[in-house]
Amino acid sequence: MQTIERAARLIYEADKVVALTGAGISVESGIPDFRSPGGLWTRYDPFIYASFEAFINNPANFWFMARELVPMLENAGPNPAHLALKELEDLGKCEAVITQNIDNLHQRAGSSLVLELHGTYHSGHCLGCGEAFDIGDLKTLSLEQTRVPYCPFCDGVVKPDVVFFGEPLDSTVLGCAADLAGQATLMLVIGCGLEVYPAASLPHYTKHNEGKLIFFNVTPTPYDSMADLICLGRAGETLPAVLAEFQKLVNKEFA
Repeated sequence: MQTIERAARLIYEADKVVALTGAGISVESGIPDFRSPGGLWTRYDPFIYASFEAFINNPANFWFMARELVPMLENAGPNPAHLALKELEDLGKCEAVITQNIDNLHQRAGSSLVLELHGTYHSGHCLGCGEAFDIGDLKTLSLEQTRVPYCPFCDGVVKPDVVFFGEPLDSTVLGCAADLAGQATLMLVIGCGLEVYPAASLPHYTKHNEGKLIFFNVTPTPYDSMADLICLGRAGETLPAVLAEFQKLVNKEFA
């Protein structure tokens, strides 16, 4: 409990709080970590099914995998960790969520500013003419992920707005994330092993400018020495507990 109270105090005292979330926050929503045993990449070679070069050469492979991927993402819902971040935003204590996840769960939880470093499955665009499509369009054009979707305007291949392996991140999104990380006086690192770059570099921006880090993970990571505080446990349990302690501090302030 002492760790939870310390985390709440750090949030209470921070001027600018941002969150960085990884696959671990969504595991509790029923989305397995793609890299873990039994995850998507143990059954689908990502360089065949999810690399940019492979998609250009044979988009059918990705859409074959999407028959499993898309329903899994759509059947998941925000868990208490996602909702706690939304509550912290409402209380003026979470300016933005920077996420490596493509699942749209932060938006569904109600977070206002979500920077999706690795893109989203919720939209797509034509590689020929650039026409944009929403998730409903993608479902219709792909016949519910049973075929490669083609643009109705130019017959080009439609690509989901997910950042594939070998594809650069959106420079605008990454730049905004770096700015937020650098300005943060506190970053909440949630469900991140900090092994995937460039997302893993963002906590360094916070530390470089004398900000603090709280890690929320189920198990220790090789980068725990960076953290000012470590909250081990399921994010769906630890974050709501921290939120409750934070609210006590707010209530005392205005009592």
